[in-house]
Order: sequence, then C-alpha cells, then structure tokens
Amino acid sequence: MARPKIGVALGAGGARGFAHIGALKALKKADIPIDMIAGSSMGSFVASLYGTGHDMEQLHKLSTAFRRKYFLDFMIPKMGFIAGKKIKNFIRLFTHGKNIEDLNIPIAIVATDIKNAEKVVFKTGPVADAVRASIAIPGIFVPEKIDGRLLVDGGVIDRVPVSVVKEMGADIIIGVDVSSVKTNVEIQTIFDVIMQSIDILQMEIIANRQTASHVMIRPPVEMYSSKAFTCIDEIIIAGEEETERRIPEIIAEMDDWKEQPHEK
Repeated sequence: MARPKIGVALGAGGARGFAHIGALKALKKADIPIDMIAGSSMGSFVASLYGTGHDMEQLHKLSTAFRRKYFLDFMIPKMGFIAGKKIKNFIRLFTHGKNIEDLNIPIAIVATDIKNAEKVVFKTGPVADAVRASIAIPGIFVPEKIDGRLLVDGGVIDRVPVSVVKEMGADIIIGVDVSSVKTNVEIQTIFDVIMQSIDILQMEIIANRQTASHVMIRPPVEMYSSKAFTCIDEIIIAGEEETERRIPEIIAEMDDWKEQPHEK
C-alpha cells in the first residue's frame, strides 16, 4: 500500500532547538518515516546533522558535548559580535564537508536576505555555508555573504518552515516549534534583548503556521533560555517526550491519507 511522504519542519530557537533531536528520535522510535526536512536557524543545524547520516545516539552525544566555546569567536562589532568562522568549521567537520544535495534525504535550509527582505531556501551547495547563514542571529553573528546576498537567521522570515516542506512535496507536515516566549525573563545582555525581541515578533506568525501543518509539536522548553547550552539533555528529553505524546495524531493523519483517493 502506498504511504504518504512525511515532511518535518524544524524551527528556530537557539539552544532550545536541541529539542528537535528528541523529536526526531521519537519519530524514528515510532517508525514514522522522515522523507524530507526543512529547517530554520537551529532547526537547519539539526537537519543537516541528521541528513549527514548520524544515528540518533551519535546526534545525542554530539549535542550534549556542544558548548558555546565551539562557536564564540568574538570580534570588534561592525555587523555582529561573533565572526562565525568557528561554528562554520564545526558544521563542516560534522557534515563531512558535504553539499546539501548529497545528504541522505532532501534537506532545505532557510535563511533571510536582509537587504532584499526575501526568504532564501538552500537545497544545493555546501551545507556549512547554508547553515552558517541560517543561524546568523541579527546583531549577534556577522551576516553570511553568499552569491551577492547578505544573509541572516532563517527564523527572522520563517520561524517554522512548514511552507517549505509543503513545496518539497510532503503529504503530511509535522512542525516542531521551540520558540515559546519565556515571560518574566531576566534581560541582562544584548543577546537576551535580541533573542527575546525576535521571539515576541514571531508569536503571531507562528499561530498562523500551525494551521498549515498537520501536526504542530511544541515541546515545553519555554523555561530554558535560548542560550541554555548547559541544559541540552533536559531539552532533548522534552522534545522526545512531547513528540511521543503526539505520535497517535501523526499515525491518524497517515491513516486518513491512506483512505483518500490519490493519483498513481
């Protein structure tokens, strides 16, 4: 019997994006096929590692070993405080220098053209370049220049890229949103100001995205800071447990699809 193509949209959210690893882990454990992934910002980082072929145990170990020192290369600020060369080298190393089109499944990486206010979707070209662009939080990371474009964080224009997954040909779309706004948060640094501002700006947009996906998973990670790289284990578990809770809905969507007539 034919089955639906399952697409997963992994959203932005800084360190909270490690919940995506838990979500993918739960989908794999439930034998839910993952045919394609689109990612914005941290979602693109996780998508690229998954697409490279790391198994879930490797992904978990790699993530829990991740520390800010791996991407902090401070510079005199002009367009950002962090140069981003260290994180690009990290991505290149763990994606084996691959191009996006050479990954195990179709992957789309979303970035924002800050000059032309356009969404840029990478489906080909070096993984490290595209992910580096997608994670370039405005004001924190120096924008990435690719093909004459000045690119920043994909979450600015498309926080949970469900529309991209649909364009890729998914029959059923699973979104994973880790961008819940933490209220009464301590704002102490420019990083806090920028991340909290982006989260607030995206609140209404995310509400509309939910209707475009078949299942929108929201792991309870709002209590964690977007820079909480010391809580990665807990964040992964939150993503896994919330996705496990939603597996019956996903299976129901798959069963409904099978009952509908489809062109051969």
